[in-house]
Amino acid sequence: MALPARVRVTRPPLPLSPALRAAAARLCPDAPVTTLEAAALAIAGGAVIGAALRWDGGQAMQLESGWRGRGIEEALRDALIAS
Repeated sequence: MALPARVRVTRPPLPLSPALRAAAARLCPDAPVTTLEAAALAIAGGAVIGAALRWDGGQAMQLESGWRGRGIEEALRDALIAS
């Protein structure tokens, strides 16, 4: 499934920049965003709308509700697996 035209999924370098770390923490508040092993973020219009995060012993994925069901979850999962 293709992503919506204005959405892209990226694997940013770790550690996350302060702005990306804040966005990831907002989406996945229980994730230890300072000690991540991998991250994939969905971005639309310059805003982070989804995050898939992995750390030693766990992982989390969250997507803003208005974006669900458009293939973004699968793209985040695939990007996290590929990292």
